[in-house]
Amino acid sequence: MNWNTITEIEQLQAIKEESYSYPVLILKHSTTCSISGTALNRLERNWNQEKVGELKPYYLDLLRYRPISAEIATFFKVEHQSPQVLVIQNGECVYDASHFDISFAELQGVVA
Repeated sequence: MNWNTITEIEQLQAIKEESYSYPVLILKHSTTCSISGTALNRLERNWNQEKVGELKPYYLDLLRYRPISAEIATFFKVEHQSPQVLVIQNGECVYDASHFDISFAELQGVVA
């Protein structure tokens, strides 16, 4: 799995623009939370790019970039959770899940 990292707030506008061409996944991950670690591990272990087509994955270390995490919630109109995945399509969040609800099978169904 090839994560693209989010390190600048300005990337959110670029991600929104990308989402008009293909779906984008954002994973907000807490590096000190065991639930977040488990969700990340399950996602990476089950990832199969062929099954999600052009879905492009982005990773945010929300402890290191807390202001970006808060801006994601505002920018895409979702309640902040940690860990959390968002699927962005056509400039809007069309799916979000948090904690143990994060699953590759669910993501596959969203972008199919």
